[in-house]
Amino acid sequence: MTESVARAVARERRPPPGTPPTAREPVNLWSEDEAIGTDRVRAFVAILRTRGCYWADVKGCSMCGYARDTLGRSATAEELGTQLDRVLERYRDEPYVKVYTSGSFLDDREVDPTSRVRLAKAFHGRARRLLFETLPEFATESAIGEVRDAFGGELEVALGLESTQPEVLSRLINKGETPTQYLAAADRIRSFGVRPKAYLLLKPPYLTETESVADVVQSVAVARSHFDAISVNPVHIQNGTVVEWLFRRGRYRPPWLWSLVEAIRAGAADRGTTRLVTFPTAGGLPRGPHNCGRCDRTVLAALEEASLSQNFDPLAALSCECQAEYERLRNLEPLGVEA
Repeated sequence: MTESVARAVARERRPPPGTPPTAREPVNLWSEDEAIGTDRVRAFVAILRTRGCYWADVKGCSMCGYARDTLGRSATAEELGTQLDRVLERYRDEPYVKVYTSGSFLDDREVDPTSRVRLAKAFHGRARRLLFETLPEFATESAIGEVRDAFGGELEVALGLESTQPEVLSRLINKGETPTQYLAAADRIRSFGVRPKAYLLLKPPYLTETESVADVVQSVAVARSHFDAISVNPVHIQNGTVVEWLFRRGRYRPPWLWSLVEAIRAGAADRGTTRLVTFPTAGGLPRGPHNCGRCDRTVLAALEEASLSQNFDPLAALSCECQAEYERLRNLEPLGVEA
């Protein structure tokens, strides 16, 4: 793909600049189950409407369609302040708060420094832990330190590591950074007194089920000493992505839940003291990780419970007739047979 074509695709991915009314409303707000250490808690999740990830304008990751949920331009401090007001109207003192921007919270083009500090102060004394995402290049001591000091509680910074294999990260996922840059950023974050968290991707395009499981297990082993927590995220089909293009042409199937179970079980055995979790998006749906449909809810519930409790032994007892079909198709994948 030429640079001009890449930029044309990036322009199509980004929505037109949003109007002021749109810019005053977050993308979405909800509450979900989580854990802080051994404590089961509720987590409040807010997705702010900002310009989103700059990398989506340059090249974009093969599985990521979050640019479509952005403002299409940078939000003003006033617009972000109004969004924060909407967030606080829905907030019910959940001890865990997660703030997303469809990109990097520490990128000044997405959230200006004053707005970052204001948001962190808004949860000071109310939440125990505050999480946000960023790319490695924005994980500086000054940017993180301002948010950490304004919040005062446990700060958690998530990095989309995806894979520790350079070829997978650059050629299959289209990331702009190397695994080494992500691991170094995690070490920096930890040196600032902040908790680093990694996201790993299960089944990037062009990997088989077996290869994708092996990639996650290897990545857990490499990343565990750099991160306090690792979340395994199976691919789900987002609009306007390379993965969707392949999916519509019968060249890609979202991962089986059995692959996720295998990856989590094997990763858990080699995670050390690092917390390992998975909370699949679109689980059980055709465009998300799924099995046969009959066992999906049971398997997803077991994965959630294992993530919250950190007890992975019950996953070994999961079974369904579709496992035989899964194994048959997985064995045929190297021959080019679609699963």
